Amino acid sequence: MTTANVSDVEAAALAAVDEEAVGRLLLDLLAVPSVTGTAAESELQHVLARQLERLDLDVDLWSMDLPDLRARSEFPGTEAPRTEAWGLVGETRPRGDGPTLILQGHVDVVPPGDLARWEGDPFRPRVVGDVVHGRGACDMKAGVVAIIAALAAIRAAQVKLHGQVSAHFVVSEEDGGLGAFGTLDRGHTGDACIITEPTSGALMIANAGALTFRIEVPGRATHGSTRYFGVSAIDAYLPIHQALARLETRRNSGADALMSEYPVPYPLSVGVLSAGDWASSVPDLLVAEGRLGVQLGEDPAAARAELEMCVAEACAADPWLRSNPAVVTWPGGQFASGRLVAGHPLASLVGAAHADVTGGARPVERGAPYGSDLRLYAGAGIPTLQYGPGDVRLAHGPQEQVRVSEILTVTRALVLATLRTLSAE
Repeated sequence: MTTANVSDVEAAALAAVDEEAVGRLLLDLLAVPSVTGTAAESELQHVLARQLERLDLDVDLWSMDLPDLRARSEFPGTEAPRTEAWGLVGETRPRGDGPTLILQGHVDVVPPGDLARWEGDPFRPRVVGDVVHGRGACDMKAGVVAIIAALAAIRAAQVKLHGQVSAHFVVSEEDGGLGAFGTLDRGHTGDACIITEPTSGALMIANAGALTFRIEVPGRATHGSTRYFGVSAIDAYLPIHQALARLETRRNSGADALMSEYPVPYPLSVGVLSAGDWASSVPDLLVAEGRLGVQLGEDPAAARAELEMCVAEACAADPWLRSNPAVVTWPGGQFASGRLVAGHPLASLVGAAHADVTGGARPVERGAPYGSDLRLYAGAGIPTLQYGPGDVRLAHGPQEQVRVSEILTVTRALVLATLRTLSAE
């Protein structure tokens, strides 16, 4: 740590970071299988509410009105079925006329997938030295832990803040952003926001978007022994798949400089293909589901229109599809892009805090190729960036893990960023 850049008040708060408590809390949170839309997701919100109450924060824990939120024209969409969603915000008591800094993290995780590919139970965290393995380790319960640990250290050091810290813990980030949407709709806002998504020590000051699409391709069924009297929906889909590959290439030419280090900044990926219901029948329907990357600053409506035109052109060029065109719809999560306002001091503030904690250089600034809650906060006029522990390349896979040392670095950087934002005394 570069102590020359750290005040006595800041040093006291940094010294109050409880390293053992960080590890214990992470293990506790990972043991709750809070898959998007499940009862455990709601359970974890109540667990975290008790954590915030222990920090003497003003806690708002509420059941969201799902029918009302879903009826909004700006609703971000969901993919996982759900019957409830809980919002959770914990706030320090406002002092003076200082700003409100939001520290935000999502509590939901994706399903574990093929359990045979995991070494052990994905919801029984496994510790190997400094590394904690488990579903949600880096995406993003480590970031949630860093927020709580930073607030606990500031409270333990009895630092007086000029302004307010607001911790937003949200559900449903993985499938659209319902939790953040509902939290902002309830009136919980602020002057700046740090989302502790895994960034490998970088500052993510922009996010590409991602739109879930579905393409239904018709065929003509017949018995497999007379397949020449039918049209396989699988065969009919192939020219569309090739057209989508060409579309991806076009959309990734001349990408924004923030995205330049990614081989494919805005991926177009088909994740699910389903066709047929009997081995000896020619399938009369294929359904392809995937995600379309949205460019920085691009209107999602324009991105949808471009994919729809691509499919329409592929159909027009095919004898069967010309008379039996595929149908494109847009179910599930709809992530627009988002970006920190150019020149906003938040990036310099967090970057300097990281450098002072590590004794190294300020982190690089880049954009992320995936959708996140950043775009909802930025869209609400709140300058937002992402900075958190873990490597996103390990997220959503059976090797998901995080280093406790990374959590501690982020925790200490959050302490400094908070104190410097709120003019600590």
